[in-house]
Amino acid sequence: MNINLQGKNFELTEALTEYVLKKVTNLEKLLSDIETSGGEIKANFEVGKSTKHHKSGDVFHADCLISINGEKFYYGSDKEDIYQAVDEVKERLYEEIRRSKDRKQTMFRRGAASVKKMLKGLSDRNPFTSKY
Repeated sequence: MNINLQGKNFELTEALTEYVLKKVTNLEKLLSDIETSGGEIKANFEVGKSTKHHKSGDVFHADCLISINGEKFYYGSDKEDIYQAVDEVKERLYEEIRRSKDRKQTMFRRGAASVKKMLKGLSDRNPFTSKY
């Protein structure tokens, strides 16, 4: 997994860098089977302080773009605490990637069951065109 971390209008401390890397590596647990099969995963994580003309007080921004074999997942968050923004980005991306993975598995199983019925002679439906 290739992780790129950037800070904008904000200096990255070592504690924040470790925290962000820990959260991104938690996503890596979900993606470990993709890496072992030779897939390419890139994560671009950006944290920063929003400009002062938008809102009063300190407003922090975190966003992440994860590219998995060309399929892109993105989420951004604005919070008053940088750690809360990083946590929200991680949770949303985890859910989005998990949903995508589950959808692919469901469609594969559904297609395989359709082919099996066709081969057994229980169905005249063509699984490739969905016509009878």
